Amino acid sequence: MSGVVPTAPEQPTGEMENQTISPTAVSDVPPDYNSHFVPGPGGPAAPTPAGLPMGYNIPQHPGAIPLYHPTGGAHPIQYQPGKYPMTNQPAPVMWMPGPTPMPSCPPGLEYLAQLDNIHVLQHFEPLELITGFETNNRYDIKNNIDQMVYIVTEDTDDYTRNAYRNLRPFVLRVTDCLGREIMTMQRPFRCTCCCFCCSCARQELEVQCPPGVTIGFVAEHWNLCRATYSIQNQKKENVMRVNSLDGASNIGSIIRKWNGFLSTMGDADHFEIRFPLDLDVTMKAMIFGTCFLIDFMYFERTPTRRSSR
Repeated sequence: MSGVVPTAPEQPTGEMENQTISPTAVSDVPPDYNSHFVPGPGGPAAPTPAGLPMGYNIPQHPGAIPLYHPTGGAHPIQYQPGKYPMTNQPAPVMWMPGPTPMPSCPPGLEYLAQLDNIHVLQHFEPLELITGFETNNRYDIKNNIDQMVYIVTEDTDDYTRNAYRNLRPFVLRVTDCLGREIMTMQRPFRCTCCCFCCSCARQELEVQCPPGVTIGFVAEHWNLCRATYSIQNQKKENVMRVNSLDGASNIGSIIRKWNGFLSTMGDADHFEIRFPLDLDVTMKAMIFGTCFLIDFMYFERTPTRRSSR
């Protein structure tokens, strides 16, 4: 593709001189100095390509690599783009192809309508491991073929994160490949000093899609032996129940998977969420939100503090 560069119209000689006058005068005589450089013998000149007159410059496209003329060679060597890739370049992020809009589906949830499972991959934060300073959590949401579906980022201030740790209230923002916030998850602060059977001590998560429009809640239920949650609609009416694995028939699951060294040394969890392909897309979003409440309550570990000795 050839580009056309606009040129300035030809102006009279007087006007051109007025525009090119420099604020400081430059002498035509080069400065007098002693040089210790001794020129060597001149090398052989590069051969001129056939069919071009002397002094003809070969035009090249912007960004093209110059031609290399080896000594004594008859043909120039040109390095083809992509043949020798540049190093230290980040790998490109492969996103899941954008689906077509669906009627009666919140914008951005069309991805979930095409999936029956997703992977939640938490970023490893070396700063937390080294200093014990809690940073905002970040997650990559991917499908089975390692394509990115969403990015989830925590939006909590430094004091709240480090004062309350895994009990902190938080806001999670879910964005798509275009950077649009398509979902927001909010967890209010609940005092744990009260009795566990008291409703004011039970954890809760609100899911909004799009942001500002509540589609449901995830509410914790008190149970002496196992974790139990209810997935509720906008009116806080129970729609589904989430229990610890007990062998009963389930329509979906949230599985925490072993993440190797990252799971051992820091908070870098890996969850796999499974649900039926034909499940209502809002219910898929609610199960998706339940995963984050479970992660913060049970797997957001407080870094061990070093002893003063």
